Amino acid sequence: MSADLKTAPRMAALGGVLSLLGATLFWAGNYVVGAAAVGSVDPVSLVLLRWLLACVPLVVIAQLVERPRWREVLRGWPWLLALGATGMLGYTLLLYGSLEFTDAFSASLINAFNPALIALAAAVFLRQRLTPTSILGVLLALVGVLVVLSKGDPARLLTGGFGRGGFGQGELLMLAAIVVWTAYTILGRVAPPVPPIASTAAQAVAAVVLLAPVSLALGGPTLPATPDAVWSVAYIAVCPSVLSYLLWNRALRVIPPARAGVFLNLITVFTAILTVLLGQAITLPQVIGGCIVLGGVVIANAKAFARARA
Repeated sequence: MSADLKTAPRMAALGGVLSLLGATLFWAGNYVVGAAAVGSVDPVSLVLLRWLLACVPLVVIAQLVERPRWREVLRGWPWLLALGATGMLGYTLLLYGSLEFTDAFSASLINAFNPALIALAAAVFLRQRLTPTSILGVLLALVGVLVVLSKGDPARLLTGGFGRGGFGQGELLMLAAIVVWTAYTILGRVAPPVPPIASTAAQAVAAVVLLAPVSLALGGPTLPATPDAVWSVAYIAVCPSVLSYLLWNRALRVIPPARAGVFLNLITVFTAILTVLLGQAITLPQVIGGCIVLGGVVIANAKAFARARA
């Protein structure tokens, strides 16, 4: 009996780790599959189809798992609308727009700077103390991003200019995407508490409501016309939009948030692995810049990593 009592927490922790691995793998797949999808479906249509297909299962799963009081959830509609406009709509629209002009791995490397940017924003807007170590980490991560943007030649940022050998539209859109996600994160920290799956479902619905009129004004959504495009949209609507959120929330039941946050760095690692498996090249500046970014993120979030090891 005592052995069973000792084994149960270990199995629960193992299940939590596997859930985090699954969530980050699906989110990494969003970069690779998204890069392929924007070849046949424009970003506005892709974002609309993603959340239109995902919102129904999210609502159903929220009802089955959390049984939220929807009237109380909807009382916070201004917050849900703002969160949906930033995290579900703005970030994904900029991400897929970025993937029209740059490769999935470069986009994921820029995205890896996001935790450091969030730490900086939390210090400015939430008055959270930023230690000298955190500042060093943010600056180091920024250097890594600049290595990626300049393709290993910093002079290109000064002499190449926008779209002329310097950084291009894809990189600029991805930088905008992480700024929007930072705003989403800060809003989420001050918004009234709502059950996580119900909140995700409500934000998905908000994104659809906001984007549908825009899509119609542009002539209506572009539907996937080939089997590959259909499967790409289906993957994006199910795996990173529904399963990743479910797996992430399941893991947080047994793994502290600080420890779970460490796993987000695997998104870039998994994207690199998927890129190699698909036969696409990874350059030395991408590898060096990625290592610098991840190292800076670790330093900037040293306290969270220390709590994770405790």
